[in-house]
Amino acid sequence: MGASDKKFMIELPLKVILTEDGASNFISRNQKLLRFRLADNVDEYGISLNKFSPQSIQRMILLGYISKIEISMSEFVSSRQEVMDLSKVIVYSLLYKQFDREIYSALIRCECVRKHNRSNPSNLIDEKTKMSERQLRAVLSNKENLIANTRKIILDPIWKGIMSNKDYTSEEKNVFLLMSEKFMNRLGLMNWYIITLFHKSDGANEMFIAIRNLLNAYMEKSKVAEYISVMVMELALNNENTNIRKEARNMYQDVDDIGTLIFDPEVRAKIVKELERKHELVFLSWKMGGGSSSIGKQGRLSITLYNKDDEFQEVKENIENAKAADSHKKTLIDFYRDIPDGEEGTDLGLYYLSYLDEACKKVNVKFESLVNQFSTSELTVINLNFNF
Repeated sequence: MGASDKKFMIELPLKVILTEDGASNFISRNQKLLRFRLADNVDEYGISLNKFSPQSIQRMILLGYISKIEISMSEFVSSRQEVMDLSKVIVYSLLYKQFDREIYSALIRCECVRKHNRSNPSNLIDEKTKMSERQLRAVLSNKENLIANTRKIILDPIWKGIMSNKDYTSEEKNVFLLMSEKFMNRLGLMNWYIITLFHKSDGANEMFIAIRNLLNAYMEKSKVAEYISVMVMELALNNENTNIRKEARNMYQDVDDIGTLIFDPEVRAKIVKELERKHELVFLSWKMGGGSSSIGKQGRLSITLYNKDDEFQEVKENIENAKAADSHKKTLIDFYRDIPDGEEGTDLGLYYLSYLDEACKKVNVKFESLVNQFSTSELTVINLNFNF
């Protein structure tokens, strides 16, 4: 089950950066936008959320209203589940959007649509076709039963395949059954317009097969959401521990065993409070690939972790200078291998990373990671880039 469908509220301090469409929507409803200074020192406009439903975030992503989401905290341990749930909501939402786009591309290549276009050159259905939501709702308003029946025709073979698969546990079967419905329930109105328009044509079966093939592919892709959420949390905790160790050395200079000290709950709480006072935070952001006009980039997701300190502006200038003497780029694997022995989490990080890398390769999701480290400020910038 996708995290986005649990009926609960998430409490996290979100900065939600809006696209032009998103900003226009909020302004049209007389909602004032806030100006944020983000981790990369760029000013952006958006809204602030501290308590929200996963469905509200998912809906805004599906509507193309969100370009970036950022959170910043001194410690992530107490919000572990919330951060992982948010990450899964974002990934599932992007998969739903990309699925809808690919279905449209597949449908307009079907023979029944091509035949229609040859016969109706003034009323083409192609990648340039635009119909407003109001138009589409009007056309589909009396076709609820047809849509429900057609959805069942498309899903029945999928469901039979899931139920007959002996490699799945009962729980996995339920997850995949539910997942198939979720993807179909988020299919856009334009796709249903085409499906209902040609459902009785000779080429209807070609459409249904194309939809099933993509549905199977995206149900497999959805597995990476869990791996991504775990990897993001591991990286956030790693950065958090780096900051806590650094501050512990300042606060407890007479203590030799800092590694043991920072896991004393009372001591750790004091250190975290001092980090908050100094505004030394770990920043985590999810950047969506682009709107409908960003051809070829819609399925992209960039996740960035910044271990930020008071010298960040200076560090940012170093980042922009590729020849900066105190920085070097490396892969995430190299980053983990270079962590000193005795610092916990290293083996676990490599373990998660190998699973994520393997899972992405299996389902044709492009994944790359890059780490910038700056020795003078002990700042780390980690980028995880995905193309769904």
